[in-house]
Amino acid sequence: MARKVTIDGLADAVMKELDEYSKVIDEDMRKAVSKAGQTVRKEISANAPKRHGDYAKSWSTKKTRQTSRSLEVTVYSRNRYQLAHLLEHGHAKRNGGRTRAQVHIAPAEQNGIRQLEEDIKRSIRNG
Repeated sequence: MARKVTIDGLADAVMKELDEYSKVIDEDMRKAVSKAGQTVRKEISANAPKRHGDYAKSWSTKKTRQTSRSLEVTVYSRNRYQLAHLLEHGHAKRNGGRTRAQVHIAPAEQNGIRQLEEDIKRSIRNG
């Protein structure tokens, strides 16, 4: 939209437009972070070891910290958190030896990061 602006009011007009653009981008980034968190949660649940299924069902997301300019989302296991590290990296057995690692968190994290970067780039490009 074209507006006539005097030279004296140019700085104010530019700052106003940048502020509006910033608000739009902030909202889009918050949505992208939430979406990436949900994607990571779903992927971890889908790829988690399913001996009984309780561990895979225990994964959830929560907003850890939210300000006017940022959003932090945490993906965590609600009631089986003790197993996450043991399954992801393997562990020592009682009578010697080790269990094999069942990697399911790291790939989901990498896919979530990739998705978040793509969503943010798309948001910035489309304004």
